[in-house]
Amino acid sequence: MLLQGLTTEAGSIEAATGAFGLMTEMYPICRSITGDGVRRTLDLVARRTSLDRAEIPSGTPAFDWEVPLEWNIRDAYLADLEGRRVIDFQAHNLHVVNYSAPVDRTMTLEELQPHLHSLPDQPNWIPYRTTYYRESWGFCLRHRDREALGPGPYRAVVDSTLELGHLTLAESIVEGSTSGEAIVYTHTCHPSLANDNLTGIAVAAALADALRVERPRLTWRFIFGPGTIGSLVWLSRNEHRLSRLRAGLTIGLLGDAGPLRYKRSRRGDTVTDRVAAYVLAREPFNGRVTDFEPYGYDERQFCSPGFDLPIGRITRSPNGTYPEYHTSADDLSLVRPDKLAESIRVVAQTIAVLDANRRVLNLSSKGEPRLGKRGLYGTLGGAGPGEFEHALLWVLSLADGSNDLLAIAGRSGIAFELIDRAATALEQAALVRTLDEPPGQQRGSAT
Repeated sequence: MLLQGLTTEAGSIEAATGAFGLMTEMYPICRSITGDGVRRTLDLVARRTSLDRAEIPSGTPAFDWEVPLEWNIRDAYLADLEGRRVIDFQAHNLHVVNYSAPVDRTMTLEELQPHLHSLPDQPNWIPYRTTYYRESWGFCLRHRDREALGPGPYRAVVDSTLELGHLTLAESIVEGSTSGEAIVYTHTCHPSLANDNLTGIAVAAALADALRVERPRLTWRFIFGPGTIGSLVWLSRNEHRLSRLRAGLTIGLLGDAGPLRYKRSRRGDTVTDRVAAYVLAREPFNGRVTDFEPYGYDERQFCSPGFDLPIGRITRSPNGTYPEYHTSADDLSLVRPDKLAESIRVVAQTIAVLDANRRVLNLSSKGEPRLGKRGLYGTLGGAGPGEFEHALLWVLSLADGSNDLLAIAGRSGIAFELIDRAATALEQAALVRTLDEPPGQQRGSAT
């Protein structure tokens, strides 16, 4: 099985320490759906795992959407007549509405109010707001500070640019030994928000780096892109490879104290759905599985009717369900190292089972083949089969071409890892063969 180092408690804790270090480096950067903040973030990710990048020009169509103008920001503030900044982008990048158009105006507080955003029920937190697809501008601030503002006038400055540029996508690709592929998508567009979604970026980087030294069956593509427009652009550029896609996940929000959750694909019964449910049901995770709904993150693009791909989502607390969501309180202190490590274990185990799962066919199905002469069965009779021998018998019995290894594990009650080991031993003994890759479509060794 793949990723054994990350599926152990000790290995996942070590990986979580590295992931948190990467998060700490990424946290101050102001990201958006385009711009240099995303590129700087990917520069940091590239120190952990190799990346292939693509720059897609503004105006490029992606189905009913198009790549917007590129946004970059140098500074933003609201200052009183003495020049004192009462709102300062340099203090926290959530203070500016993300994608704000450039502005330099003197205004009264009354004139400013439509451009100010705060949270009366959370007066100590700065909200996160965006204006990606409608040119506008604004500031976000703590409600306590908003209530303390005098009548003005104030100078409102957003030193930003909205120009023809590019949207940046990146992939960390781990080549597999077969023609099948799988993806892990995580969104890169949020500024200084730790759980949403520096956790997803850091976990994806850790998994890609660990998988790169192994030999998966499937080619795994870890995709780093902005929410919604990023997955749409990726899909529009990769329709030719979707027939090879066997499974996939979107990941994010992996460090808070909520329980682990898997959101099913639109179909609800794909191999990804079955594998994630199997992994989350095991001790000590005891995670939750929820039905698909057409709201959330990029799984809704991958699962749209025209694609209907086998892609679900792994999070802890889903978007909008924890108080700190999309506020300045979603900082590094919200991320619990033990929960981040547990998330790494779950995603790693899900990837490992997805990669190993396959249908096998018994090539000696008329009666039970002699396993002893092949060194697969004990030579001393009378004591009954051991655990591994029992797994061999279950694989042979159910390898009629209609069952995959996960189904065999479920019916037998034997752990998937042991069923996979038994199937591999039977393949090496030429007693079963894999059906998911027709002869002639096997790739060479992974590079």
